[in-house]
Amino acid sequence: MPEQPPDTPDTADAAAVNALRSAVMRLSRRLKHQRVDESLSPTEMSVLGTLARCGSATPSELARKEHVQPPSMTRIVAMLEAKGLVRLEAHPEDRRQKVVTQTEQAESMLAAARTKRNAWLAELVAELDEDDWATLRAAAPVLEKLAHL
Repeated sequence: MPEQPPDTPDTADAAAVNALRSAVMRLSRRLKHQRVDESLSPTEMSVLGTLARCGSATPSELARKEHVQPPSMTRIVAMLEAKGLVRLEAHPEDRRQKVVTQTEQAESMLAAARTKRNAWLAELVAELDEDDWATLRAAAPVLEKLAHL
């Protein structure tokens, strides 16, 4: 059997990658349905989550972090501002730009969403046996690392 290039997974690794991708996508979709505010799109929630993790940012920075085009982010920010979840402030060094900051209302909503999703996920993991739960606890830091690569 010819040797595969270093960046090509072998059959077992390819199957594991496929299973991981599929499981993460299904779990992500199910988590997205555990919403506190049905009026917000998953994209709007993602932007609020990014602001919570990274702090205030310009719309351009948010567009890069969210992998959307700047005009799309401008629309998203306008919708979030209209809902009272973000405010636009003058950029401290460049008055032509604005900085997007989440409001206390957004912080409260995100906390409620985290609580609801954590409770839902805790119900799921309660169905696991101790060995599976131990494996999942050990895998959590690796999954977190993958999420930020």
